[in-house]
Amino acid sequence: MNSTASLPHGLTVRPPEPTDVEAIFGLVSAHNTALLGFADCTVGDIADRVVEPGFDRMADGWLVIAADGVPVGYGSAFGKAAGEMIELEVTAQDPAVAAWLYDQSMTRAREMGRRGGHAEITVDIFAYRADELLRRLLSDHDFVSGTTYRRMRIDHTGPVAAPAPPPGVVVRRGVYGDEARLAAHDTIVDCFRGQFGFVPRPHEEWLEFRENSALFDWSQLCLLEIDGQGVAFRDSCDLSLDTENCGHIAGLGVVEQYRGRGLAKFLLHDAFALDAAAGRTGTILLVDTNNPTPALELYLSVGMTPTLTFDGWRRVLPVD
Repeated sequence: MNSTASLPHGLTVRPPEPTDVEAIFGLVSAHNTALLGFADCTVGDIADRVVEPGFDRMADGWLVIAADGVPVGYGSAFGKAAGEMIELEVTAQDPAVAAWLYDQSMTRAREMGRRGGHAEITVDIFAYRADELLRRLLSDHDFVSGTTYRRMRIDHTGPVAAPAPPPGVVVRRGVYGDEARLAAHDTIVDCFRGQFGFVPRPHEEWLEFRENSALFDWSQLCLLEIDGQGVAFRDSCDLSLDTENCGHIAGLGVVEQYRGRGLAKFLLHDAFALDAAAGRTGTILLVDTNNPTPALELYLSVGMTPTLTFDGWRRVLPVD
């Protein structure tokens, strides 16, 4: 299907450049602030997206610019699983710009699927509940809400006691060396297999992303082992540091056969203690409420509360 929407007169479009990160951040943060009252992103977050391995910014991204040089729209299509699953982003306050970015990203998604030899593709996009423009656009194009995410937070008003590891568990703080990083990656894949939108990255691509990331550091990746085998992990990052002085848990999981042993609860309390000791005012994470594990109940049980809700929308469609 060819694009049918047109850009309003006077606007131009080009691929995003690494030098555009500050400008894209200004656009996205202003858009989010108008919807939510806060930016819900950082410069580092945008920087990671623009140079993410597997993202061809010349073909997969569109920066719409007004006559005064200020960006008024940004869209992207990120292919996973050899183009069988594509994640879109559409940010614009002008309905005509949003419609044009949607058309471009969907056209690109079909190209990815065709190039990968797939008969059909799965397209995912995330939308805030307050973003009525994007939600209406998705609904009009046969997207349905596939899952709901909640942003969880706990505040730290003083020292937090560090928990003792469960019996028989070895705590590896920081992941260094090729063998340890391969084991950590394997553990993460085992923990997240089957969850909404998750596609394992090739190991070398995963390494490249982490090495070049402005937010992630090997020292913040924690691995739990039993009898020398990785059974759970916690991946923290600096996503919420500059904006809220909070620790941020970007990923936490337990391998299926080791669930129910208190490993996730230990990792949470351990993160709270580390963040409080570092002077952080709280700890933040996102949870998929349709997670195959009772993750939301776990986070509520340790004192975290929801502060924001958004949805993952999905459409499965034939390539041709």
